[in-house]
Amino acid sequence: MPWFTEEGTSIDREQVLALVAQAIAEAKARICAQPRRVLLLPPDITRAHSGAGWITEAFYQALASEAEVHVIPTLGQHVPHTPEENRWMFGAIPLERIHAHDWRAGSRVIGEVPAAMVVEQSAGRADWPIPVSLNRMLLDEPWDLIINIGHVVPHEVLGFANHNKNYFIGLGGKDMICASHMMAACCGIENNLGRLITPLRACYNYAEDQYLTHLPDFYFMVTMAYNEHGQLGHTGVYVGDELDTYLAAAQASQAQNITRTAPLKKVVAVMQGDEFHSTWVSNKAVYRTRMAMADGGELLIIAPGLRRFGEQPEVDALIRKYGYNGTEQIMAAWRASAPEGELRDLTHGTAHLIHGSSEGRFTITYAPGHLSASEIRGVGYQYADLAATLERYDPAKLSYGPNTLPDGEEIFFIATPSAGLWSTPERLA
Repeated sequence: MPWFTEEGTSIDREQVLALVAQAIAEAKARICAQPRRVLLLPPDITRAHSGAGWITEAFYQALASEAEVHVIPTLGQHVPHTPEENRWMFGAIPLERIHAHDWRAGSRVIGEVPAAMVVEQSAGRADWPIPVSLNRMLLDEPWDLIINIGHVVPHEVLGFANHNKNYFIGLGGKDMICASHMMAACCGIENNLGRLITPLRACYNYAEDQYLTHLPDFYFMVTMAYNEHGQLGHTGVYVGDELDTYLAAAQASQAQNITRTAPLKKVVAVMQGDEFHSTWVSNKAVYRTRMAMADGGELLIIAPGLRRFGEQPEVDALIRKYGYNGTEQIMAAWRASAPEGELRDLTHGTAHLIHGSSEGRFTITYAPGHLSASEIRGVGYQYADLAATLERYDPAKLSYGPNTLPDGEEIFFIATPSAGLWSTPERLA
């Protein structure tokens, strides 16, 4: 059972801060009465809209007078924050206490999810073991208290984000991230989105039970939803150290963050320029709307911060070379590639190429801030000029949901697609 939960149509910042204090009191009663070394594990900047930054700062300020407190943003293989981004997200936390996760050289293997379990959970679609490879600072330094902070929201790989995703992707090593993403891709993105326990989540739950029960940790998870004014706000806080805590939050997100709709012919989505700089993360607009898109429809993504495709140079090069050309083409290339080839070495990137394709069912158009028309078209997307797009589809003048433009064009507008999931009822059955 969760230690405690708070749910409501609107939970304001002061209430969340009070729940931070309550969580600390519970942790001292249950885990360590006088913590001397504390590790905070928040999401990275792509979830800044969830308030995870100021929540992390609140935990730091409450504990720093009695403990040495460190922060590792759970980046996975995303680009580490700049000092300016850390200040923007985490406020007054000293920069020297914020550590970048090194997914390539900063992890070590402590076990594996057996291939037999992967085969069973994936119904035979994947047949390899998943190494359990985690951040060395997490594993090798002594901690009296570890606090996982995050936003539970529909997710393309794990059904819902947060919980032990913080460990196994956010602090995972290259071998774990690659094996995990390819397994999830083989299972199919539509079979993952909005599911409480996906095949990969089941494997992660096994890994947590087998290898992480000794950690002095707990989860502080939030849910968010749009109110009647189209504003995103907190609707739940879920605190505890058991799987039931995740399930309670995910069930709430399932009820609040999944919009069932008739097929949508045109969706206009905005990926905020201060959070989303690559298609690796901006393609959340694709993942979260694909089950609502009508055949032959168009998804237009306004992405003023877009400046690259991958989060690392080698993944960026992979995307530029192969493009978002659908499961059949990418899997054929993957099977034909040598074991040491780029598609097998960077299997998380290979999986991303599958996730980011519409499979030819609808058009994906990007209006980017820093990439050219030839670059966008070169990876299989359509291009729109950002200035002209903003003039026609001004986010400040659009409201969430259906809009009719002065010339009669009908669109469905989503300001923060990463905060939800849209689908026809049939595709969620």
